[in-house]
Amino acid sequence: MAAYGRPSLRDLFDEAPTPHIAHPPDTHHLDFYLATDGSFRVSGGGLGAVIETRDGERVARLSLANNAPNNNVAEYRALHLGLDVLAARSPPGARVGVLLDHDQLAANVNVSILDARGPRFETAHTVSVPKSTGLHWRGIQTRLRDFDDVRAATIGGDCNPAHPLANAPEQYAHVNDEPDRCVLPDAPGSETKIPPPSRANRGASD
Repeated sequence: MAAYGRPSLRDLFDEAPTPHIAHPPDTHHLDFYLATDGSFRVSGGGLGAVIETRDGERVARLSLANNAPNNNVAEYRALHLGLDVLAARSPPGARVGVLLDHDQLAANVNVSILDARGPRFETAHTVSVPKSTGLHWRGIQTRLRDFDDVRAATIGGDCNPAHPLANAPEQYAHVNDEPDRCVLPDAPGSETKIPPPSRANRGASD
């Protein structure tokens, strides 16, 4: 389970808004949660990723040095990296919650999910990706299709577990030596499907 006193990715996701896409009652019954972050510094930045099951069991942590040309590109590279690792360690049909502290990237992910479901899911948001991301956005879109369902939520950088991994890869390089794990979440069982906290207190007209 998650460390005592430290919120699991599932807890963070349940409390966070998911731009442009619904946050229905079964959101907190997703199989895996992925938090990513990218940092940029003139002297070299980094990429961070944390993956957990819905039970709070850690699947992977990554902290890699990276020389992205700016912070936006670093964020896209980090998400691409995290999705690659999760796709390799999760079963077919997995449902995934993504935690990002980059609002535009989260919106782009969710709109891409809506677009893939057909024209009846319309949104006013237009996907806009920095040209300098290269093929990373295409790689992200390809990986999104590997999962049965994905939605992205936005959180602050100060509570993103991937933030320190991205900002100090030289300090956290040891996490990359953790043994590969393919942890599967426990079956949902008979949990009551109630709205997650971010939606539970809203009135019918909200």
